[in-house]
Amino acid sequence: MMAGGRVAIWWLEVSKVASPHWPALLARLDQAERDRAQRFHFDHDRLCYVAAHALGRGLLAAWTGVAAGGWGFTVDAFGKPEAVPPAGMRRLRLNLSHTRGLAAAALTEEHDVGVDVEWLGRRPVEDGLAQRFFAPAECAQLVALPPEARHHAFLDFWTLKEAYVKAIGKGLAQPLDSFAFTLDPLSIAFDDSLSDDPSHWLFRRLRPTESHVLALALRHPDPGSVVVETRAMSAEELLAYP
Repeated sequence: MMAGGRVAIWWLEVSKVASPHWPALLARLDQAERDRAQRFHFDHDRLCYVAAHALGRGLLAAWTGVAAGGWGFTVDAFGKPEAVPPAGMRRLRLNLSHTRGLAAAALTEEHDVGVDVEWLGRRPVEDGLAQRFFAPAECAQLVALPPEARHHAFLDFWTLKEAYVKAIGKGLAQPLDSFAFTLDPLSIAFDDSLSDDPSHWLFRRLRPTESHVLALALRHPDPGSVVVETRAMSAEELLAYP
């Protein structure tokens, strides 16, 4: 069983999943998840969704020994999925994310956790979105960077902000300009609308591939004690778990 001072992050490159593995990955999902997958219009979105949910179930199986299919999921009012443990098992906190070419999952015990991934190849739109959604301090950091560095920094900000609002369970119902990140050194500040404590948060920025950025947000009373474990998974490794 996973200790409360640890968080695991797994990711899976969707383009590296061989065609014969997709039926087995889809079979890991429950009927509601399979129905949701079928509603995606584009194949690449459908595959990324399947990969993320199979990855999350595999991570749960790896840490608990309970088969991937033994977990149920509920969705809260903000659309955040929650893993429902089998009877008698402690609550685990799982969060999923997917973007073009990559799926990710983060798991810990009891503590609020959020993960977000973005594809670096997405069309640069940072100027308008930053002015619309970012805090003034974040916009100032972007403007101070050379133009060639802004796209990557924008996605660092975006994934960090998404990871945080996913962790607190509010999604985009929480205004993204009500808190501000500093990238170097990595830290967060809250405005008066948020009764939160920066000292109770752990954030990480990762580059899981050359084409993607990943951000983790974890609420913890002692962030400095948390062990962050990362693993790049293959479909073969994932399907080796029951």
